[in-house]
Amino acid sequence: MLKRTLLLTLLPLIAQAEELPAPVKAIEKQGITILKSFDAPGGMKGYLGKYQDMGVTIYLTPDGKQAISGYMYNEKGENLSNALIEKEIYAPAGRELWQRMEKSSWLLDGKKDAPVVLYVFADPFCPYCKQFWQQARPWVESGKVQLRTLLVGVIKPESPATAAAILTTKDPAKTWHDYEASNGKLKLEIPTSVPPEAMRILNVNQKIMEDLGANVTPAIYYLNKENTLQQVVGLPEKAQLDAMMNSR
Repeated sequence: MLKRTLLLTLLPLIAQAEELPAPVKAIEKQGITILKSFDAPGGMKGYLGKYQDMGVTIYLTPDGKQAISGYMYNEKGENLSNALIEKEIYAPAGRELWQRMEKSSWLLDGKKDAPVVLYVFADPFCPYCKQFWQQARPWVESGKVQLRTLLVGVIKPESPATAAAILTTKDPAKTWHDYEASNGKLKLEIPTSVPPEAMRILNVNQKIMEDLGANVTPAIYYLNKENTLQQVVGLPEKAQLDAMMNSR
């Protein structure tokens, strides 16, 4: 799952169309930002908010004199509050992040109409990126999965120039494919200084990666069957690999 801190920072504040009840105002003063109100079960009024790195729900008693901050469960033991937070806060923020990756400068590996799309932040000197690239071969080559790689230069001082050498070739996607297939041994023409456009791409990719809450490569993102953004940082374990490759 994604780091909640980041997702919450992406949310715009929702202006209150109504005056907050006094008990809710009192809770708000403790550092909770109220985002919206909603109708809750049992005749209660609910309020959705955020506190630090968490989505929170507040429930106003029918008489309007007390407010309860916490989770609400039904008779089946289902967490109604968490379902609301996921739907109203985390899922929309995840879709916004997905759109940012879609609009970025990525390198396609696989068929462009493959049903499963994985965004991968990778450094040319990342050994786990190469291992993941090899792990993905059966799914990519069968046409089931497409990898969209966003190059970053974060591991070594020479990472940005090496990434730029790939980005400035005639066919960067093919060069990246051949580079990973050679286990990093493909000879590249490393520039003495990183061209401005290549540096721009690397900086944008790194900013997106940081905003997603990742600080190591590979950082892999995909949408599950519920269209919720999922994150796997580092070399995936078998269960994680199976989940992402069969997410559609």
